[in-house]
Amino acid sequence: MDNSSIILIVMCIYMVALITFGIYQGRHVKTETDFSIAGRKLPGWIAALSERATGESSWALLGLPGAAYATGLMEIWTAIGCVMGILIAWIFIASRLRDEADKYDVETFTDYIAKRHGEVGKWIRIVGSFTIVFFFFFYVGAQFLGGGKTLNNLFDIDQNFAMIIIVLLVIPYTIYGGFRSVTYTDVIQALLMIITLIVAPIAGILYINEAPEGVIFASSISEALSLAGPEFSTMMGGAVLDHDSELFASLNSIFPDALKTVEGIGSGIIIAGAFSWFFGYLGGQPQLSMRFMAIKDKKNAKIARNIGIVWTLIAYSGALLVGWIGIAIFGPSGLQDQETVMPEVLTTVFNPVVSGILITGVLAAIISTANSLLILSATELSENIVKPLKGGATSNRSSLTQSRLITAVLSVIALLLAFFSPSDLIYTVVGYVWAGIGSTFSVVILCTLFWKRFHGIPALLTIVVGLIFTIVWISSGMDKLITSRLLTFIIAGIVAILSTLLIKKKGSGP
Repeated sequence: MDNSSIILIVMCIYMVALITFGIYQGRHVKTETDFSIAGRKLPGWIAALSERATGESSWALLGLPGAAYATGLMEIWTAIGCVMGILIAWIFIASRLRDEADKYDVETFTDYIAKRHGEVGKWIRIVGSFTIVFFFFFYVGAQFLGGGKTLNNLFDIDQNFAMIIIVLLVIPYTIYGGFRSVTYTDVIQALLMIITLIVAPIAGILYINEAPEGVIFASSISEALSLAGPEFSTMMGGAVLDHDSELFASLNSIFPDALKTVEGIGSGIIIAGAFSWFFGYLGGQPQLSMRFMAIKDKKNAKIARNIGIVWTLIAYSGALLVGWIGIAIFGPSGLQDQETVMPEVLTTVFNPVVSGILITGVLAAIISTANSLLILSATELSENIVKPLKGGATSNRSSLTQSRLITAVLSVIALLLAFFSPSDLIYTVVGYVWAGIGSTFSVVILCTLFWKRFHGIPALLTIVVGLIFTIVWISSGMDKLITSRLLTFIIAGIVAILSTLLIKKKGSGP
């Protein structure tokens, strides 16, 4: 039996077990609240592992290792931004959101913002939910596309057929068990992901240290980064001119001060762009904040915080190391697709059975994000748009059926988008999601939680302006100069502060 067949068998066993477990958890879902937010009774360790699996998706196992392979030490800035954002979210935001969700009997992300700012709650529900659902169509489509790409690379399965397989893996337990099934299966995904990100770097370092000379590019990470070139061995990347080059010597003799300024600006822009992922983690990603809101009680919130922090520190360290180990094994130009560095390292270092189990972690990451986005979109659409249009209250059974039906419909629409939209369009819209939704709603959540004067009209204005600015900025191409992840947060923050100071809350005194 060849290696591909062994890996395929391992993955099939895993997926059957995962679907079975998800459907089993779905038996506990009796009401719409169970379906949308697990009754707000998640144990802390479940919430933490689910939030981490959802937050990292294929990023921790494909994107970040691939970026580290392509850029070397410079990718540390991205990791620092992400890790700091995650830590601040768990330390300062998670417990507060949990308390607020319990206080206001929250079922969805925009439900919380609307109930906190009731004077314009109706419009916040409509604008917020519609925006999240629209952009998350493409976000889910990107996950299907990523899953299809993974199966295509591993087993040479037609990518379109592979995407259908991914959908068939996601839909059954997601439709049946909703948020509860998704979060509990996320635990398995998160454990497999963290095992992969612990074991792979350790085995990879041992492999490059012991490999015969000439078989691999370098025998250590430091040697690999040095041999790959100065752009790999500095945290400034390509922004730093080669000081030993003739070009630098000539320019430096003519414009010594100007060159220092240009270098400083270039380095600052690169660092800011990489670090800017930080802002999307500050409560603005609905699929992550819902995990905070679903935690059972304050005691469990502390447990979740500790687990979330430890998982994050280990995972990001492991992801960077895998990328750099890839340079040591294959060289800086040894892979056609940088995002295949993780599976390539795994199949090189481990036997087929072990690599099959660990590569399944990549697929697990993709699935954990896809099903979380589907549930979020379905509940936002059901609770904040469809239900009000139908005239308000419905029975638990009717609401539950409605949410399950909407989840199925959204799955099909997302699959069609993945089929017919250019892949660069999908991933461009994913960029909109992190900036337009993440950075915008982070400002709204932070102000809502920590500024008593902040109220509904500024919240609504912040959402609208943040989204419009993101679309205009990215569409104009200016995002290539300064990332909208940073600028959207700044613009949204300015709008939030000024509108709060200038516009009085309805019903407030002079």
